[in-house]
Amino acid sequence: MARPLDPPAPVAAHPVFAERPTTIFEVMSALARDHDAINLGQGFPDGGHPPDVVARAAEALVDGWNQYPPMMGLPALRQAIARHEARFYGLDLDWQREVMVTSGATEALAASLLALVRPGDEVVLFEPFYDAYLPMVLRAGGVPRLVTLQPPDWRLTREALAAAIGPATAVVLLNNPLNPAARVFDAGELSVLADLVGPTRAVIVADEVYEHIVFDGRRHIPAITVPGLARRTVKIGSAGKTFSLTGWKVGMVVADGALLEPIAKAHQFLTFTTPPNLQAAVAYGLDKDDAYFADLASGLQAKRDRFAHGLDRLGFDVLPAEGTYFLNVDVGTAGPVGDGEAYCRWLVETAGVAAIPLSAFHDRPPASRVIRFCFAKADDVLDAALDRLAAI
Repeated sequence: MARPLDPPAPVAAHPVFAERPTTIFEVMSALARDHDAINLGQGFPDGGHPPDVVARAAEALVDGWNQYPPMMGLPALRQAIARHEARFYGLDLDWQREVMVTSGATEALAASLLALVRPGDEVVLFEPFYDAYLPMVLRAGGVPRLVTLQPPDWRLTREALAAAIGPATAVVLLNNPLNPAARVFDAGELSVLADLVGPTRAVIVADEVYEHIVFDGRRHIPAITVPGLARRTVKIGSAGKTFSLTGWKVGMVVADGALLEPIAKAHQFLTFTTPPNLQAAVAYGLDKDDAYFADLASGLQAKRDRFAHGLDRLGFDVLPAEGTYFLNVDVGTAGPVGDGEAYCRWLVETAGVAAIPLSAFHDRPPASRVIRFCFAKADDVLDAALDRLAAI
């Protein structure tokens, strides 16, 4: 018997999401598959993870607890996070009031914005920005105030900050080190930020997932350690970035207890909790010796240098990369006429190498010819990409 044809279901999707384009990562990854290209677009490493941390996760999965863990996170992990923050940054945290575990840093960001932003509140964003920021701010009812940073130095200036921060500012969303620009903000810039938010009610939501991936002898300065920001900063870290296991999605949140409380209430209605075996493994990993964390940065710095030197030999204008997985290149007038996205489409079709246009990380894409490569790949992959680029 034929099924009756019902009328189509009404679609009432929220415009914040319904009107967003398909992410450029999906577009470029699809093109990479179609053209059998080397994909240097998406930001994840080829290996490099510590085998003992993975083994600890497997052991905990087989022999450990696999039901709901506590909403705030396993005590063992929250205590390990507190030890990590004390070891690297001198923070003295109450792990029961000031530390929380989330299902990835992006969930931590969503929980923070949903908890701290009321409809009509202003949220300061620095562009280029991680592409999830803007839709999350809009969905929370926030009004974005954009500060556009300029290559090649991408500095935070007092003038730009003062124009964006004011009485209506609820949150300043700070990504440091900055994806996709590969900038590590210095003590002077953070001090200016602290000075300008001082008279306001603004909270700093500090996305610091690349905290251990900084280069050339730099040290990451968490916003929470800057005078004047300690009690108004939400520090967000990522076990996925720290252990080169981006699929694990284990976020780590540190904040003053009064500030963390509403964020935890938002978290409980999002994912509620995170796989307990992964939490157990991350707790183990955070106690690894200092050499592990130093080797993480030095190993990725070597890959940055390998790829940057190769691009430079080919005549590309390579911009500085102070941290993260990413290297930016200004392609100038090379290749086809058009913006960075046109160049990236041409590059994947012509050379078989996928990159991401930096214009994708802006609200209103500028007429930019800067593109981003991920260098956190095996050396032979980077060398193969350079060989293909040499042929164009």
